[in-house]
Amino acid sequence: MTCDRKKDLLKAGERLDDLQTGGLELIQDPSGFCFGVDAVYLSDFSRVKPGETVLDLGTGNGIIPILLAAKTAGEKFTGLEIQADTADMARRSVAYNGLEDRVEIVTGDIKEAADIFRPAFFDVITVNPPYMPAEHGLRNHDEARAAARHEVLCTLDDILRESMRLLQDKGRFYMVHRPFRLTEIMIKMNHYKLEPKRIQFIHPYIDKEPVLVLIEGVRGAKPRVTVEPPIIIYSRAAQ
Repeated sequence: MTCDRKKDLLKAGERLDDLQTGGLELIQDPSGFCFGVDAVYLSDFSRVKPGETVLDLGTGNGIIPILLAAKTAGEKFTGLEIQADTADMARRSVAYNGLEDRVEIVTGDIKEAADIFRPAFFDVITVNPPYMPAEHGLRNHDEARAAARHEVLCTLDDILRESMRLLQDKGRFYMVHRPFRLTEIMIKMNHYKLEPKRIQFIHPYIDKEPVLVLIEGVRGAKPRVTVEPPIIIYSRAAQ
């Protein structure tokens, strides 16, 4: 793709962010919701084998499928995003990076994902969902930001139900979330036959409580969970 063609993919007010992986860049709108370290950690935590198919639910600007396409030998990556403007931005990032043959962005509702895609089709599902219940705390007046942080457009049950329907038997489910909801997450994953298999906590500092938790579930697996060594984001400077 020529430089002029790449410039045409950017709209007014948007910027390009270097993903520090394989020369990839992501189109983002600073006035909207931009990706954070949680998406990067989720892409590192997710295991995708050669030739596998991956679905990212609520893909936003497409950060996770784009990173996974760069980091793994998966065959096909699909991102599902309900907000048309955000899905369009994700498609333009896919085109900007020349990944159209491996990454597809679909506009649609997570609650209807099993009707949009073929049931029991995907090997892997990833999701960086809204962390807060709809009634929890103050909600941002901006629709995109509110949907990214609060369960306005879908709930944890919606995500787990549709993932159960879309994953093949023994397919893998990967999610990043907040530790304060871990009990609820584990109970509901078990209910939807997505047996928790791996957990990893992310701490800002070694002596601080975790702020994020990464979870792997396997559809139809037997109970047995492994807690992996924690990730510590920052190290304190010597006093």
